[in-house]
Amino acid sequence: MSRIVVTGGAGRLGRSLTSWLAAAGHDVLSLDRDTVPALDEAGVQQRAIDLGDADATRAALTDARADAVVHLAAIAVPFSAPEHEIMRANATLALSVLGGAVAAGIPRIVAASSPTVLGYGAPTGWVPDRLPLDERTPPRPWNAYALSKLLIEQTLAMLQRQTGDAVRYAAFRPCYVLTPDEWAGAPTQQGHTVRERLDDPALSAPAVFNYVDARDVAGFVDTLLAALGDIPNGETFFVGADDALARAPLADLIPRFFPGTEDVAAGLTGTAPAFSTAKARRLLGWGPQHTWRTELAAADAADSPRKDVPA
Repeated sequence: MSRIVVTGGAGRLGRSLTSWLAAAGHDVLSLDRDTVPALDEAGVQQRAIDLGDADATRAALTDARADAVVHLAAIAVPFSAPEHEIMRANATLALSVLGGAVAAGIPRIVAASSPTVLGYGAPTGWVPDRLPLDERTPPRPWNAYALSKLLIEQTLAMLQRQTGDAVRYAAFRPCYVLTPDEWAGAPTQQGHTVRERLDDPALSAPAVFNYVDARDVAGFVDTLLAALGDIPNGETFFVGADDALARAPLADLIPRFFPGTEDVAAGLTGTAPAFSTAKARRLLGWGPQHTWRTELAAADAADSPRKDVPA
């Protein structure tokens, strides 16, 4: 198995990813400002570090003697800080970590981007050329968070132009990440529960009803790292569920929240999502294993007292 460094390993997605990789037999090191006891229990090594310090980051990555780096560390929520702070922080982290990984001689480098690079929700309106959205859809970021994520993808491309195929690169755009405790009722990243997001479409509409289980993202990353030497270098992938986080078809919902999309959304009937993972299936043989229907049903079953046991 591989020696893998995950930056931002103490974050929401980072905890699931590092634990998954460790359970799969990898030797995992989390680099983050914080350390969390749960990762120690999962067998993940942790090192507290300011990843914005390029010299310290390069030294830590060199000391790690890793086979791969997965870069997650970033301000993770749009408008959660002033725009200039989001841009500065995420750009600095990208250059520090990704450039440091190249300098450290790490041969596989993967970074998390975001579907927001496509620009949905722009104040001036948004009508895509087609739905579902995929990796061919032109990026049109309209805020600092989305622009910073596109910059991460461009930083990988810049480094690839420096190293060629001596280093293997990839970016992935995880949809709205949901963790196992959130299926059980814990608040999601925006403060609402999953059920509240389903009951009120206005809560999921800003993300165009996308979502993905954190365990599916972890499985994707594990699959991607194993395949980096066999696929074209520098690819970008959407990582999402096979359905939408909605009770009604998106052909009906999307035009309600994005005027002018009636024609492009018409094909999103049934449970079809707005984001395609066909590329990941084609190049990696990967597909998501979890849906909100199965996970909420499992949470309900876990909460229900057994009929043969007195309450």
